[in-house]
Amino acid sequence: MASNGPKLLPAAQLDALFDALQRRGYAVVGPRLRDGAIVYDELKSMADLPIGWHDRQGPGRYRVEAGGDRALFGYTVGPQSWKKYLFPPHETLWRGQRGENGFAIEPPPPPPRRAFIGVRACELQAIAVQDRVFTGGAAVDSRYAARRKEIFTVAVNCGVAGATCFCVSMNSGPRASRGFDLALTELLDAQRHDLLVEAGSDAGAEVLAELDAPSAAQADHSQADALVAATAASMGRQLDTTEIRALLYGNAESPRWKAVAERCVSCGNCTSVCPTCFCSDVQDVTSLDGSTTERERTWASCFTQSFTHMAGGSARVSTSSRYRHWLTHKLAGWIDQFGTSGCVGCGRCITWCPPGIDLTEEIAALRADAEKP
Repeated sequence: MASNGPKLLPAAQLDALFDALQRRGYAVVGPRLRDGAIVYDELKSMADLPIGWHDRQGPGRYRVEAGGDRALFGYTVGPQSWKKYLFPPHETLWRGQRGENGFAIEPPPPPPRRAFIGVRACELQAIAVQDRVFTGGAAVDSRYAARRKEIFTVAVNCGVAGATCFCVSMNSGPRASRGFDLALTELLDAQRHDLLVEAGSDAGAEVLAELDAPSAAQADHSQADALVAATAASMGRQLDTTEIRALLYGNAESPRWKAVAERCVSCGNCTSVCPTCFCSDVQDVTSLDGSTTERERTWASCFTQSFTHMAGGSARVSTSSRYRHWLTHKLAGWIDQFGTSGCVGCGRCITWCPPGIDLTEEIAALRADAEKP
C-alpha cells in the first residue's frame, strides 16, 4: 500500500471526498433519512447525509430524532444493510428470448461501480462473512463476485453505541480494523468538527492523497482513540460466546425454545435485516406465450414453513424448531461451515423484531438453564 499518513479533513469539506470518488466513476451510496428511518441510498453530496439526526433503538423499537448538532454520523445502523447491494433481495440471473434463430440467453448487465460511505465496523465484518459464503469455497457466486469487485469502501469508526449493539462481544467493532479503503473518525465537540481520514488500501491511499487536508496530529489520534474506547465501553448489550457451539448443540431440547416461540411471530424480520443471512430461492418464470423466460433469485427466510417443504411436508412445522434452527445456525453452524460466527453484533434482529426478542437474552437463558444442577 502506498505510504500516506492519516489526514484531518474539516467536516464541511467532505464533498472533496465525494468529488474524488465520482471522478473515478463511482456512484456514492450511503446513509440518508427517508420515511422516518436512516436507510442506504445513492448520494450526490454530503448534503444528502442525515446531518444532525440520531437514532434511538431498543428491542422492537426504532426512532430517529434531531440531535441539535451537525454530526454527520451520529447514529448506529438502520433497517438496511449493504447486503442489498452485494446480494440483492430480488435478482434476475439470466433472461432467455425466443427469436427467429432459436433461443438466446441474455446475461444481466455488468454491475455498477459503487462507493459505500458510512460502513460501520460490524458491517465490514458482515461483508467479510458473506465473502466467505459466496466466494470462499469451490463454487463461487459469479454475480456476487462481480459486484464485490466494483466496491470502494469508506468506513466510519463509531462514536456512539446503540442500545441493541454488542459488536464488542463479537470482536467486530466499534473500530474498523480491516476491509476498508478509507476510514473516517468524526471528531465533533464545541471547538471543532473534523474527520480523521485513514487509508486501508492502495486505492484508498490514492484518494487520500488528493484531499487537500493537513496531516493529522498526535492529539487528533488521541481524541479518535478516546472516542472509540468510550463507544466500546457503552455497548447496549453483551453476549457471552464462551463455548457457544457446545451450548447450542447440547441444548436442542431446552424448554427455552418453546418459551421464545410463544413470542415469535415467524415474520422473518430478523433474517431480512440481518447483514449476513444468505438463504435464497430460485424460480424460472416463463411468459404465457413461451417467448421469454427469466431465472430469478429472491431472498428466503428459514422462519417460513415453505423453507423446508418437501414431499412429505415441512421439516420444521413449529415456531420453536424454526427459531432454534436460526439461532443455532447463526451462532454455531456457521462456525462449522465457514470458520466464523454468522453474527456480527449489529443488533438489528433485536431492534426490528416486533415482539422485541433479544438473542443475547436467549443465549443467557440457555446458559443459565444448562448450568443448573
